[in-house]
Amino acid sequence: MGALLRLYDAAGAPLACEPVDQGLLNRGYRLCTTRGRYFLKHHFDPDTADPAAIERRHRATQRLAALGVPVAVPLAHREGRTVAVVGGHAYALHPWIDGGHRHGGQLTRSESARLGALLGAVHACLERVMPPKGRTRPATSPHPVESADPADTFTLIDELLARVRRHRPSDAFDALARHRLRERRVLLERHADRRPPPGGPVGWVHGDFHPFNLLYKDGAPAAIVDWDRLGVQPRAEEAVRAAAIFFVRPAGALDLPKVRAYARTYRRAADATPAELAAAVRRVWWERLNDFWMLRWHYERGDTRADCQFPAASALVVWWTREYDAVCDAFTG
Repeated sequence: MGALLRLYDAAGAPLACEPVDQGLLNRGYRLCTTRGRYFLKHHFDPDTADPAAIERRHRATQRLAALGVPVAVPLAHREGRTVAVVGGHAYALHPWIDGGHRHGGQLTRSESARLGALLGAVHACLERVMPPKGRTRPATSPHPVESADPADTFTLIDELLARVRRHRPSDAFDALARHRLRERRVLLERHADRRPPPGGPVGWVHGDFHPFNLLYKDGAPAAIVDWDRLGVQPRAEEAVRAAAIFFVRPAGALDLPKVRAYARTYRRAADATPAELAAAVRRVWWERLNDFWMLRWHYERGDTRADCQFPAASALVVWWTREYDAVCDAFTG
């Protein structure tokens, strides 16, 4: 810690360093020094930890901040860089933002509209600061542009069911996983002919816009954090994906009045058409129908950090399939 802070002329000497528990990738720390409080981010995810790539993302957030987007701009050390490499590890030092996270159940309808306007502004501002224009480039996101092939998903379901059967001792999570996997296979068999075509217009997006990456202070958004997945994707899909995280209820239904308020302001701020949102709804629904990343983490990696999200997320797929028209209307009406 001392070696790291000595790179920053104004950071002071360390007094306390506490891990920040929230977040599934990378490590964050609340750092107190003789000069103030900071957020220290240790970039260790191999997909995003290249120092040069981190610097490029930092420059993007600096340009966004100049346009009024709420971000926690990283501090530069004495060499003028915003990434410090110590002992072969990449770190970034950010100002500490006093604030908290809020999920959709804690937002009013007007606050939900404000959230949609914020994400729309992010997309519009990224179009201004990230040359060349994202819409003219092929998508380079961690999510494939080609929609999932149900034949591959059926194979994965069988593999995961076999892992569930072998898991000992069997527990309540195994029972829910078994039920949802069998249920999903039936849904896919019923809706296999609804596989969507390749994605539509692409643009620069945050890439991971969800409640843990947005800090609120005094009831207003104070900082969008964690730009590690900044990239070019079908942008309306990020809007739909984010809403499916912010506005999912514990039982697995979306709060459609809040989704409608959010989507209207998003479309206005991002200059997105209802048709663009309708196509995104279809693609994200299909993505969710074919996706089992939480179960793969649990059974293939032995990583249980996402287990708490699985009940609502897996129920949402079933509810969304049943209420597809209502969901589409909320995003486009």
